[in-house]
Amino acid sequence: MTLTVGFPLPDIDLADQDVLYAIPGNDPVNFVDFKTKIDGKPIKFDVVQRARLGGKDVTAAIRAAGLPIALIGADTQQHITALTPEARASLIEGGLLIPVGSDEKGDQLYGPAWRVTTTFTRKQVFPPGQAVSVEHRYKTSLGASLDTVLRKGLRNSDGMGATVERYRKDYCLPDDFFKGLDKLAGADPANTAKVQERRISYVLKTGANWAGPIKNFRLVVDKGKPDRLVSFCFDNVKKISPTAFEARLENFTPTQDLKILLIGKY
Repeated sequence: MTLTVGFPLPDIDLADQDVLYAIPGNDPVNFVDFKTKIDGKPIKFDVVQRARLGGKDVTAAIRAAGLPIALIGADTQQHITALTPEARASLIEGGLLIPVGSDEKGDQLYGPAWRVTTTFTRKQVFPPGQAVSVEHRYKTSLGASLDTVLRKGLRNSDGMGATVERYRKDYCLPDDFFKGLDKLAGADPANTAKVQERRISYVLKTGANWAGPIKNFRLVVDKGKPDRLVSFCFDNVKKISPTAFEARLENFTPTQDLKILLIGKY
């Protein structure tokens, strides 16, 4: 049996100025350095990357202007500045570029407004009655902050209640997590302990679209150093080393994505 197999990445909404995307790879298309092996041998795959604005596919307009679809990173403004006046005006008129503030001279700056979808696809042969080993590897996108709002000196400030509760919900933070953080960071309003925050989001829900449940599922989360704090929402988690935690499930159908929070000194 020959099937087309797809591995989708999470969509990237470039219009959301409140989100800073950490891109781990240098390739603007395969920006997570995705690799696949079948029975231990590397294979080639196709990358389908599209730009969408609302319900409309605007990939052709972005490419015609000479812009990368995944227009992310420090060189975003350089790409936009390099556009011809005509191309820039056309993208602004079409709603593909939107105002994002002004530069030091007071000139208007523009940023991308589209959403990026990326899927890796391949043709895969599954011989009858024969097991096939499929291995995917890629670098995760890591959100980072040079401080954390969960420090006692910040989380007890006026107006922080909703933010702290969102963290509690997203990462299933127990009371012991805050006790450990207070011991690590202290209660000073300033970040004198120099703790930092790292966040990883991993899409699991696509596994619910498979023909059946995941027969044997294993998750290992390693925080790197024993004095770092880690929290995430998952069942059957046990500590397997001073830094690593493991969850094993059988006949597993994911119902939610995985979010991991790490706080410590980096």
